[in-house]
Amino acid sequence: MSTSGTVIKPDHQARRRHFIFNDEHEQLRESIRRFVESELRPHAQEWEETTFPDWVFRRMGELGFLGLSYPEEYGGQGGDYFCNIVLAEEMAGCDCGGLAMGVAVHTDMATPPILAFGTEDQKQRYLVPAIKGEKIACLGITEPDAGSDVAGIKTRAVRQGDEWVINGSKTYITNGHRADFIVLVTKTDPDAGYDGFSLFLVDMDSPGVVREKKLEKLGMHASDTALLAFQDVRVPHENLLGEEGKGFYHIMWELQGERLIGAAGAVAGAQRLFDKTLQYAKERTAFGRPIGKFQAIRHKFAEMATKIEAARQMVYTTAWRFANGEYPVREISMAKLYASRIACEVADECLQIHGGAGYMKEYGIERAWRDLRLNRIGAGTDEIMLEVIGKSYGL
Repeated sequence: MSTSGTVIKPDHQARRRHFIFNDEHEQLRESIRRFVESELRPHAQEWEETTFPDWVFRRMGELGFLGLSYPEEYGGQGGDYFCNIVLAEEMAGCDCGGLAMGVAVHTDMATPPILAFGTEDQKQRYLVPAIKGEKIACLGITEPDAGSDVAGIKTRAVRQGDEWVINGSKTYITNGHRADFIVLVTKTDPDAGYDGFSLFLVDMDSPGVVREKKLEKLGMHASDTALLAFQDVRVPHENLLGEEGKGFYHIMWELQGERLIGAAGAVAGAQRLFDKTLQYAKERTAFGRPIGKFQAIRHKFAEMATKIEAARQMVYTTAWRFANGEYPVREISMAKLYASRIACEVADECLQIHGGAGYMKEYGIERAWRDLRLNRIGAGTDEIMLEVIGKSYGL
């Protein structure tokens, strides 16, 4: 028989960090959290109407948040990939999905290819000022007739001596109106299939670059999203990023990191909504008691918590593999697919639990509901993730 002294009781409030994080990660987390709470979150509603200002990049550059995993020689902090996960998670606390996305495009989508494939000159001209927040980056993949089908890109780059002449268009480009440069995916050999794509670093103030339209969206209002045109834009050969003809493979590599960071952000966004709604359920009363005491509501929280935790563990384990030199495309696709779906499910349930209050702007739930919906589309739709996963089994 056990005595009372040997009975093990669960501690549901215990918060033991995951094995991928150490003391430095937790210190970084606290530093980012203080910045987000004091300098970003207070402006969430304002920036929903106006889009967030460029000073956010400069300020984050000053604090070292734009180059957490980049080498110190380029102004980075020399951290590991898990530092990027911490940033993605803590940015959810700004309650402003468009802001978090705009920063993620800069840190984890547009600049990684420069470090991986760029020349030393390109790193000095683009990566160093991007890490400082002095230059803002965007990524140009999607076109009016080519989204998930990257192979269908039509933007052409034709070489003329020491220059390339670029014609085409890109759409749904986050940071497109504010960016100083774009990492642009083009077709340089239309007859070479997947070996006919190349990347270029294009200055957005170059003659022929036209920021045609600021697009209106369901959510992510705090970020600027552009329709861009490139009309006989001349780019020096020295701005070719990586190998000519290898752009498709370079951008496929970039998409893996983008999808994993997106998954981490989706989980963090779901957790943020869960926590806010849990507090609401403890305070809001109906029929003489807090609504959280009703079995129907209690079970909703149980379902949400289980799905969030499953997604989090999937993201962390896949991030560990990615950070240790593996290229787990299947698992990244799974993590992105599942995290995006549960984020939308959680957002919908949280809005439902809030009832009429959730439908009002005052609580910020409807904004999160709208913002999180993009996760199932951006960086690869659910359908594309399912195709990647299915084909990985030889089907």
